Amino acid sequence: MNAPINPSPPRRSSSTDADASATLHALRLLANRPALSQRQLSRELGLSLGKTHYVLHALLDKGLVKIKNFKRSGNKLAYAYLLTPKGLREKLQLTRDFLTRKEADFESLRRTIAGLRDELGKEVPTQMPEHETGSRDRKPSAESNPLT
Repeated sequence: MNAPINPSPPRRSSSTDADASATLHALRLLANRPALSQRQLSRELGLSLGKTHYVLHALLDKGLVKIKNFKRSGNKLAYAYLLTPKGLREKLQLTRDFLTRKEADFESLRRTIAGLRDELGKEVPTQMPEHETGSRDRKPSAESNPLT
């Protein structure tokens, strides 16, 4: 009997996963490069500028990031997005959660692959089916060869 292939464990909704993923990605980028503009952050995240604005303001509203003004060049003002201590803790927790989910996905996939390999190993025929060997093993008769 084939080993049952275990389905993935229950997960959070995909929108919650997507939000957590975007939050973690944004926190990681801003921790390394706080002077990113929203447009640069948008490109790095692979999100629209509007969605990036939403993510950034959610981080600000939750107190995970604070804004610091500075002059980029000449008279142009720019902002630095600095992670707060709460933001650093959230980044660590999101990283732990992400790693836990990915390790569970990996183990589930590993079990699925092992089950599929077992299934394939049990279904390997001991002889080639006749339809695969029939025409190659028989010599053509004179009647079937139009050239003779």
